Amino acid sequence: MGWFWADTASSAPVAPHPTPRGSAEPPPSCPMHKKVSAPATAEVPRGACPYVPPEGAAKASAEVPSSSAAEAPAKQGLLSRLNPLNNMFAELDNSRADAQSQDLPLSREASTIPKADGSLWEYPSPQQMYNAMLRKGYTDTPVDAVESMVSVHNFLNEGAWAEIMGWERRFSKGVAEGYRICKRGEENANLALGTADDPFDTQTWDVDGVPPPSLVRFTGRPTEPTPKAAIMQWLSWASPERFGTPPPFDRHDWYVNRCNTKGCEEVRYVIDYYEGEPEPTGEPVFFLDVRPAVDGPRSAAERVVRWGTDTWWTATGGVAREIRKLEEAKAKKEEEAQAKRRQYN
Repeated sequence: MGWFWADTASSAPVAPHPTPRGSAEPPPSCPMHKKVSAPATAEVPRGACPYVPPEGAAKASAEVPSSSAAEAPAKQGLLSRLNPLNNMFAELDNSRADAQSQDLPLSREASTIPKADGSLWEYPSPQQMYNAMLRKGYTDTPVDAVESMVSVHNFLNEGAWAEIMGWERRFSKGVAEGYRICKRGEENANLALGTADDPFDTQTWDVDGVPPPSLVRFTGRPTEPTPKAAIMQWLSWASPERFGTPPPFDRHDWYVNRCNTKGCEEVRYVIDYYEGEPEPTGEPVFFLDVRPAVDGPRSAAERVVRWGTDTWWTATGGVAREIRKLEEAKAKKEEEAQAKRRQYN
C-alpha cells in the first residue's frame, strides 16, 4: 500500500509502526478502499495516487501533426513530472488545505525499506495524504481520521516488506538452499534463519558479502486481480462455506533487487490485501498474501517449495517426529549416564 510514497531520503528509520487503535474507518481514497476506479481522464491532480496513462494517450499524441505541435506553446508533459519509481508526482503538497478544520502533522516517517541507492523509502505526512485525497475528489474525508489512516498505511507496508524479507532469506541463494531451509516446516525454518523470536524482522540479514534486498519500484493494480485471487473467488462462489471470503481490496506489484554471490537481479512480488472482521474493540484487521510472481520456473518452484514443504511437514506429523527424536535422544543420554555411574560403583 505504497500509493503515497515520495522519493526522498530520510535520516533514520522509525517504522515499523504500531497497529492503529480505535474504530476509525479508512477514508475511501486510501489504498484500503475496497472499490478503486481508474482515473477518468489523463489529467491527474498533483499528489494523487500512482498514475498509469491510458493506452491511447501515447498513440493520440503521436498522431498530432508536426505543424500543430510547432504552433502550440511548449508544455511540460505529464510523464516528465512523474517519479518513474512509482508513477506519482515527485513533489507532494504539504500545505494546509483551505477548508481544513484542524492542523495535521507535516513530518514524515522513514520506513525500514531500502531503495536501490541504499537510502530508505519515506512515508507521506498526514497533511500530504489529506491533500492527495482532496484532489482526488474525496472532500468528505474526516480530518481527524487521517493520522490513523497514515498509521494503517505505513503498518501494512512494513508488513508486506517483512513478508518479502522472509522469502528473500530463504531463496536468495537458490531453490536448493531454500529447500534445505524449508524442508522441516516454517517454524524450524525461522529457527534456522535466526528469526524465530520475530519472523517479521525487517532488519536481520546475515549473508556475508551480499547486500540485503531493496525495493526498486512498485505499482498499484487494484483493478487487475491476481490469478490466485480470481481462483479463490471462484472457489468462494462454488463452495462459500469452505472458501467464502471477500475479494482483496487492493493489489500491488513490488519489484525487488535480489543479490547473491553471482550478482543481482530483479524479482517481482505480488501482494493481495484483504480486510478481515474487525476486533471486538473495533480495531481493523488486515491480511496480506505476499508471494513471488510466477514469471518463470524458479519463482514457481520457490512457491511450491515453501508451501509444499510446510504442508507436508505438518500433514505427516513432522512435529511429533521431532519430539519423539528428542525424547529418544534424552533417554539414551540418561541410560549412558546411568551406565557410567554403575561402572564407578
